[in-house]
Amino acid sequence: MNTPDSRADSRADDPAGLVAAEDVLLFVNAAITATGQREFRSGAVDQQLSLNFLHTYVRVNYRRVYAASLALDINHHNAALIVRALLETAGEATREERRTEGRLIAARLELLPPPRVYRLFGELRRAKVNNRRTRAIMRDWLAARPDLGHDAVKYRAGLKTVARHVHLPCPAGVEPLAEVGAFLFRPGRARRYEHGLLDAWRRAHYEQGAVAELPFTVAEGFAAKHGMKREVFLKRAAPRMTRLERLRTQEQRAAADRRPNAPAAQVDLTVMPLTRLALYVLSLGFEQRAGRRAELTGALRAAARRAAGAHAGSWGRVHAVLDDSFSSSGSGQKRRRPLAVALACHHLLEVLAAPGAYQGLWTSGARDALLVRPSGPTPLGMRILDALEPGADGATPDRLVIVSDGWDNAPAGLAGEVLRVWRRRLDPVRRTAVVHVNPVYDAEGFDVRRLAAGVATAGIRDAEDLPALVEIARFAEGRSGLAELYAYLDRQVARFISGEGAVS
Repeated sequence: MNTPDSRADSRADDPAGLVAAEDVLLFVNAAITATGQREFRSGAVDQQLSLNFLHTYVRVNYRRVYAASLALDINHHNAALIVRALLETAGEATREERRTEGRLIAARLELLPPPRVYRLFGELRRAKVNNRRTRAIMRDWLAARPDLGHDAVKYRAGLKTVARHVHLPCPAGVEPLAEVGAFLFRPGRARRYEHGLLDAWRRAHYEQGAVAELPFTVAEGFAAKHGMKREVFLKRAAPRMTRLERLRTQEQRAAADRRPNAPAAQVDLTVMPLTRLALYVLSLGFEQRAGRRAELTGALRAAARRAAGAHAGSWGRVHAVLDDSFSSSGSGQKRRRPLAVALACHHLLEVLAAPGAYQGLWTSGARDALLVRPSGPTPLGMRILDALEPGADGATPDRLVIVSDGWDNAPAGLAGEVLRVWRRRLDPVRRTAVVHVNPVYDAEGFDVRRLAAGVATAGIRDAEDLPALVEIARFAEGRSGLAELYAYLDRQVARFISGEGAVS
């Protein structure tokens, strides 16, 4: 049987495999964290240039891995970039690769938000990508849409562009395509539509009562056209709002109210995704958070239990170092995103740990997680020392999880040195598993910033993905070879295509 050291040695004897594995992991980290938007320490242009180079490099050198990334927990921005690149360069793939890519693309498009898919299809049309496979993928996606009439109203320009590009047949007398075709290409001619939303759109041009029947984003324009009072419009539109639309509008009304005890949003926070809920919590003022402590804490814990699933209580003793330094404020485009990921991870790790076996340490020294805010330097090294300190029973944690952008600066480099000494001198047999998850893409380094060599590091976008990312991060320790990484990707692709392990 191979020992951990023998596996590491065998990998060290294969420098080509080592480079390939590092390239693959580098791309996966970028695809999870980077969105081409401004970060705290780099601008949007730098992010986009870095990400575009990385996509091209991996697609040309590791096309199999590039396509397989669609089966991982990458973000929507990178999923759309991968789909577009695969369709634009179909001639570079073998027949078997095209078959697998087609199934991956179809499965991934089902998970992307419709506006992003329509935007992607529009980009393909402008790029004049009109091969048979692309048209078939577009037609299949449209055929699977639950209600094209709804899409015609809410995403009219996008659907019209796709229908023209793939020559979508809209034969007269065939419902509902006939009405959708008439709505898109012959607007204003029909005296009435059988489809409720299409007819509501027609009537909304002259009838205020029809406005509330439309999707909220469409109805807002008609409400402004008719000069409807905002309060009246929101009350009528409430039944058709999504949960996030209801939350956003009600918080806007509460902010405009300016009363100290303005009513909270009447939204069931317990059903919100964990990271999104953390972003919402951090958007509230300290007084609101403190006044709604029981509600907000209960919602965060409920979302964490739902995200942990079968992993709850299975991680043993867990200590976490959580970054709430000033850089966790993010940027204007990703406001407080790094801090929200840390807050969400805090609650998720509490559930993943054995009962009563979790300790979370914030870099600022804060003890109240609900009231954290971005402030101060990043003394990761000091907090890691605290986290590795043996408890009253002399035991060290089974897992140490560090959630940070990796800019250790108080003092600089201490975190890496602490981890290096700990791993080499104090814990060479790895009784404590150390993993660093980083929510920020470093455009200059083409990767997420790492704390120390030999410490597993993974990019993270949503805290809900933490259990899966810990599995990916083990490949970054240099203890698993390229063959094991490819085998892992193949398993994920098979599960993804079959629908067994669809990413969220």
